[in-house]
This record gives sequence, structure tokens and C-alpha cells, in this order.
Amino acid sequence: MTTQPETRTAFIALVGKPNAGKSSLLNRLVGEKVAIVTQKPQTTRTRITGVLTKGETQLVFIDTPGLLKAKDALGRYMVKQVNDSVADVDLAVLVAEPGAELSKADVELTENFRRLRLPAIAVVNKVDTVEKKETILPKLAALGAAYDFRHIIPISALTGEGVDDLLSALLDSAEPGVHFFPDDALTDQPERVICAELIREKLLLHMREEIPHGVAVVVEEMKDRPAGQCRDGVPITDISAMIYCERDGHKGMIIGKGGQMLRLIATEARQDMEGFLGVKVNLQCRVKTREAWKNSEFQLRNLGFR
Repeated sequence: MTTQPETRTAFIALVGKPNAGKSSLLNRLVGEKVAIVTQKPQTTRTRITGVLTKGETQLVFIDTPGLLKAKDALGRYMVKQVNDSVADVDLAVLVAEPGAELSKADVELTENFRRLRLPAIAVVNKVDTVEKKETILPKLAALGAAYDFRHIIPISALTGEGVDDLLSALLDSAEPGVHFFPDDALTDQPERVICAELIREKLLLHMREEIPHGVAVVVEEMKDRPAGQCRDGVPITDISAMIYCERDGHKGMIIGKGGQMLRLIATEARQDMEGFLGVKVNLQCRVKTREAWKNSEFQLRNLGFR
């Protein structure tokens, strides 16, 4: 008589200050792009779940917004996402950057770990940007003094350096339990949400600093064409998206002269969508002004921030 191997699972929050590399690390661990990545802080606005199943062990990662001082209703929503995530998981991974001092966010998060008695691992990300590795030793020491971390691991989410060591530690942290997602799942995010985020990523990459953080993207329609309308044997999906901005002047800049900027954003987003969905995509993007949406709880709910 053979016995079934025991399944194991762990819910893991990736936390840290804005632009520490949490989304890049999530994508590296999962092996697919499930969270958008830019060099601008506060890219992630919601809790995005990534799933990795290795044999009988399933790791469920929650990528959180960077911890920041809330300035509006959207900011309060983002801070709540961080606090709720840390309270709901089995383990936290604090993603810090090189440098001798702990950031204010690092300190606040370690205080939360202590209050919750939460097991945690610290990683010092972006070690590929450091010429002499010994320069990260003060940061490792500062993290060790701040909290009783299970492990403190230097990594580069960009190159993959140290990520295998981190993954081994994460797998070891899993406890006996059922898998909450199918073993081939990569994320719990609906395809519409991923596609909307891919458009917002391109806005962050191409627009001036004050514009991208005042935009929200909603995929209003996503419809597969009949099988007989395939292109070169590949299915076609029609996607209609609305980009909301706070000012008419921003709307004009997003569209660009003769629609050039909007076409660039839509083209790059469509290419990423096709890679993610495995189909040909016909993407139509429109832009609408919705003033002060970031300060309205009602509008935030309507735009999907729940």
C-alpha cells in the first residue's frame, strides 16, 4: 500500500519600502511576469498574489505596495494593504536595499513583525549594483540587530544571484497543509487585472513623473473571437481599456500629438498581453478625465480598489 506524499504550504508577504524590488523578486520567484515593474516608486497599488508549486510544496506570495506615508484615500488604501498582508501570512520577507542604514519603512516593518511575533526572512536586494560586496556587511549587521530574522540573504532579483538560497529557505518554511491553488497556477489575479496593470506599467515607463501616479486603468471588455476568426491559427482576443486621469491636461499628454503616445503605450502593452495570454490581442485604449479620483473612496471602489 502506497501513501500519498504530504502536501505543504506557506503564505508569504513580500514587504519593504517603495522601489526596493518586491515585484521584481515576485516575478523572479514565480518565473513569470505577474506584477508590473518600473524604476518609479509606488508602482504596486494592490496585494498581488503569485503562486509557486514545487513538488508537494506550494508557496503563495503576496506582493504589497511599498510602505509610504498616506497623503490621500489611495495612499490610505495602499498602507492598509501592507498592514493586512503582514497580519494574514505565515512568513514575511523584508526586501531591503544596500546601504548602511535601515530605512524608516524597514524599521516600521520590523516593529510590526515583533508585535505580531511573525517569522521573517530579510533579503538585501540589488547586490548587482554594489562594486564591493563587503560594503553590504553593515546592512546585514543592522538587519540582524533589528530583528531575529530566520535568515538574512543578499540577492539580486534582476540577475537571480542568491535567489536559489532564498527559495530553499522559503520551501523549508512551509508547513503541512492543503494547496489552495491548482499546481499550475501562477497568480490569483484575473486576466483583466493583469492586462490593466500592463497598460499602467507602460504609462509609468513613458510619462512624466506627475502623471502616472494619477492614473488608473480598467479593462472594460475582454472577449475571445470565434474559432473561425483565428489569425495564422492563433486565437484572437479583443480588449477594450479605459485610462482614467485626474486632469484634462494630463489626458492630452497621455494621448500625445496625433495620438502618438497612446499608440506607443498600447502597442507595448499589447505585446506583453500576447506573451502572457498566448493569443493575438486587438487592444483599444481610450482616455477619460476623472478629477480627484485618488481622494474619493467611492471612485476608488468603482475603479476596483476594494
